[in-house]
Amino acid sequence: MDHTEVLKPQTLDDLIQILHEIFDSDKVNTEEVQNIMESYESNPLEWGKYAKFDQYRAEGNVRVDIPSTDIHLATLLSSLCSVLQGTILGPLLFTIFINYLPNVCKASTVHMNADDPNLYRQTISPATAGRAARTIQRYTRNLVDEGNGKFNLMILCWGEGHGSSIHDHTDSHCFLKILQGNLKETMYEWPQKKNNGEMAKKSEGVLKLNQCAYINDSIGLHRVENPSHTETAVSLHLYSPPFDQCHTFDQRTGHKNVVKMTFWSKHGERTPFVSINCGGGGVKLPRFYLSSAEEFGRV
Repeated sequence: MDHTEVLKPQTLDDLIQILHEIFDSDKVNTEEVQNIMESYESNPLEWGKYAKFDQYRAEGNVRVDIPSTDIHLATLLSSLCSVLQGTILGPLLFTIFINYLPNVCKASTVHMNADDPNLYRQTISPATAGRAARTIQRYTRNLVDEGNGKFNLMILCWGEGHGSSIHDHTDSHCFLKILQGNLKETMYEWPQKKNNGEMAKKSEGVLKLNQCAYINDSIGLHRVENPSHTETAVSLHLYSPPFDQCHTFDQRTGHKNVVKMTFWSKHGERTPFVSINCGGGGVKLPRFYLSSAEEFGRV
């Protein structure tokens, strides 16, 4: 197939077919893929069936801050309950975090005083707790097409104020197109191995309807977030080759964690729920949420 001219897909199905044809080749031009994705004009009637939002997405969030001098405690919290510095917790994750905290503090050699200002408590109402059992309030990842094993095409749905952690792309190519709303992209340098300080910001900008951005690990790391607290956003992502885990980074220290990536839905169908033990009782959570708990630091 001759790719000297930019093909303009008329529908989402056209776009998927063109992408399959392009990735049949052993050599893929990233600029061509970016241009083709950008040329597709967003049509909610086409992608709406894949856009699965977390319906409980905006209540009861709590920010967890760990004293910056307590590196040991921060590491323990990260390893035992996947809570990183600056994490925004929904009601269920907050409950899980509090349940773990006594054991974590016992294991820590650092004494925490009653006047430490950076630990928070929240009383959760029964109504909120009931909703929390079905959600951890994250943006959702919805698989659209598996690209014959050469790429994954997915739609991400961002609630008001939702955002990802700073993350890499596991040596994959990442294309991000806006289907609805706006998304803010903040670029970061890779953290220096000998420096545990604040990660260096490279740039930031806002992507608008139908714009398409590109990143890979040689360019750097990024965080994506919905800057609006009143409007949702939807984006189309292509990753080649596909990957099922990546690294997230703590902005304050550069510390990284390996996180597993799963899907809220596949081909428009909700992914199965699984049971976990939370505070002595079985709680049903979608598979997406289990990985989100690991990733919360998390897109």
